Amino acid sequence: MKTAASPRVSARQYLDDMVAGSRYTFTTSEARAALNVSAAALKVALNRLTRQRLIVTPAKSFYVIVPPEYRSLGCLPADQFVPTLMKSLQLPYYAGLLTAAQYHGAAHQRPQEFQVLLERARRPIECGRVRIRFIVRKNLQKVPIQSFNTPRGTVQVSTPEATALDLVGYTHHAGGLNQVATVLAELAERIEPKALAAAAAAAPVPWAQRLGYLLELTGASERVAALKDFVRARARESTLLLPKKPRGKAPRNEDWKLFLNTEVEVDL
Repeated sequence: MKTAASPRVSARQYLDDMVAGSRYTFTTSEARAALNVSAAALKVALNRLTRQRLIVTPAKSFYVIVPPEYRSLGCLPADQFVPTLMKSLQLPYYAGLLTAAQYHGAAHQRPQEFQVLLERARRPIECGRVRIRFIVRKNLQKVPIQSFNTPRGTVQVSTPEATALDLVGYTHHAGGLNQVATVLAELAERIEPKALAAAAAAAPVPWAQRLGYLLELTGASERVAALKDFVRARARESTLLLPKKPRGKAPRNEDWKLFLNTEVEVDL
């Protein structure tokens, strides 16, 4: 006796079932298995849902369901799908730089893009009005991180101390040295001195030299004692405050072994 075949789930019903289970991302292979259709039929169904603005695809074979409250954005906010995307790609990551600073309360200027640190280069993502920039970070898995809750799960973010070091290391991704100093002035109250020195071990020593000077400049001298000991033990030579700018006749800061080859203005 033949048993009745299970009714086939429509692509739209698949989305509804996903949302009912609080899932807002899926891969092509997951959808094909759930719908039990050919690759060609799946492509037609997903294209139709894309035209209806119900889903978007920020990366190959990876889809994001766009709930009504985010239709004008054209995508979920980055922190609500980047963690599952990175898990799907099996890539260690953390949200850093100006994005991380915002999580830690340093929101002087809202970042124009969601900044993600990876071990290797990856093209930026444009998903509706959401922009995601990937930045290569050596020793990524040694960088201290912490989790923040989002409406769709959790996102990994660099700690305040690691964020401060990265901001100094990647000033060109953070609006320049003046902008970095301004963010550091807001971030400083979250920085723990011993944790800062520990985080410095995963960064180039010149980052610590520049960061210590900038924290003192912004009035956070009480945060840098352990970092100063770290620099005294590790720094073998003096470095430039602003890399790639000529040293000229710049004065030398003895505490941080730093040539002050530019002036820094803090905008608070």
